[in-house]
Amino acid sequence: MTDSASARDLIYYQVGDHRMDHGEGIHLYDTDGRKYLDCASGTFNLSLGYSHPEVVAAMKDQADRLIHVTSSFQSDPVNELVRRLVDVSPENIGKVHLKVSGGSTAVEGAVKMAQQATGRRDVITLFRSHHGQSLMTASMAGEAYRKEPYPHLYPGVLHVPDPYCHRCFYGQHPDRCGLMCAERINDFIEHASSGSVACIVVEPVSGSGGNIVPPDGYLQALRRLCDEHGIMLIFDEIQTGIGRVGRMFAAEHFDVQPDAITTAKGLGGSGAQVAAILTSSRLDGLDGNHHSFTYGANVLAAAAAAKTLEVIGRPGFLENVRTVGTKIMERLADLQTKHPCIGDIRGLGLMIGIEIEDAAGRPDAALTQALVTRSMEHGLILRSSRYGRGNVIKIRPPLIITPAEADVLCDQLDQLLSTVTG
Repeated sequence: MTDSASARDLIYYQVGDHRMDHGEGIHLYDTDGRKYLDCASGTFNLSLGYSHPEVVAAMKDQADRLIHVTSSFQSDPVNELVRRLVDVSPENIGKVHLKVSGGSTAVEGAVKMAQQATGRRDVITLFRSHHGQSLMTASMAGEAYRKEPYPHLYPGVLHVPDPYCHRCFYGQHPDRCGLMCAERINDFIEHASSGSVACIVVEPVSGSGGNIVPPDGYLQALRRLCDEHGIMLIFDEIQTGIGRVGRMFAAEHFDVQPDAITTAKGLGGSGAQVAAILTSSRLDGLDGNHHSFTYGANVLAAAAAAKTLEVIGRPGFLENVRTVGTKIMERLADLQTKHPCIGDIRGLGLMIGIEIEDAAGRPDAALTQALVTRSMEHGLILRSSRYGRGNVIKIRPPLIITPAEADVLCDQLDQLLSTVTG
C-alpha cells in the first residue's frame, strides 16, 4: 500500500499530517522542505539534536563490527558506558544496570531493587508525576487520566502533593510554609500507607506535570525523611538527566545523593534507545533474572551513549546550557510583560516551563493547546504539559542550541503569541 493517507490508517496510534524527512542540529525538516526549530528535542530525548555527527559516526563504526550481543558477555561500548556513567554520578553511586529497554523499565527496576533491599512494598510518588507507561509505572503516575483505562492497577502506590509553589496544594507561600509539602509526607506514611514503604520516587523537576521546580530545601528534606524512615530515595532523571538542567544530573544541582537514579531519553544523544539504573550499594542484591530485557545493554546504543557523555562532558558544554537557558528565561520575562497570558516562568538550564493563564489567573489549557497546535505555522515544534491536558508550554530544545538560535526561538514564540492571542 503506497498511499500515505491509507498508510497512516494502518498505524495504531494517532499521527499528524506532517511527514518528516530529515533533521540537522536543532531543526527538523518535512518532506516539503519546511524547517522547524524543535523546542521539544524529539520526545525530550535528542540531547545533542538531530544527527549529531559524532554520535552518528560512533554508531556507524559500531554497526560495522557488532550491533547486539547478549548482555551476559562483556563488550567495549558497554564497559566504557558504565565507567562514564559512574564517573559523572553522585559519589555514592557505584553500579550501573543497563539491562533495561527504556525509561519505564528503568524506573520499574529501581522500585524492584528498593522493595528487595528493604523487604517493604509501598511506593510514594507525587501529584502530577509521570514515571512511565508500563502498568506499574502508569499506576505510579500522579494523574488520574493515566490510570483510567485499566481495570486493575499495581497496588501499594501512595500519591502525595507535589512542591508546586505557584499553585500550592496547602495554600502556602514558600517564604513561610516550612516546606509543608515535604513535612506532611510523614502524616501520609503514618495514616495512608500500609506501614511498609519501600521508596519515594521523585522527578527532581517534573517532566510532563508542568516543569515544576521544587523550592530550596525540598529535596534535601525528602532525603532526611527517607533516612528517618529507612526508605529508599529514587530520582527519576529520565528527563532531567544528561545535562538538561545544566548539570549532568539534577542531583548535582540540588546537592542531594539519592539511592538510585534512573536515566534514559537524552542518554542516546541523537535518538539511540538506551536507559540505565544507577545505584548505590544500598540497592545491591536484585537477581539479574528479575529485571532483564532483550535489548537492554545493546552495544550499538551503548556506543552512542558513551559518545554522548563524552560530548556533554567537554569543557564549556554544560556552562553553555546554563548560559543559554538563562538567556531564554530573560527573554521570556520580557515577553511576559507583553503577553498577559504568561502567568509564570520557571526552569533550570534548558528545561523551562511557561504557564499559560486566563485573565483571572486560572490555568488556561485551551489557549495552551491552541498555541501548541499553531506553533508549526511559526516554525516551532512545541509540546504542553500533561500530554496536552495542561497549561504549561515546555521549552526544551537540544542542548547544542546557540545564543543566536535562542533569540530566534523567542522571536518566533513572540510572533506565535501575538497571532493566537490577538
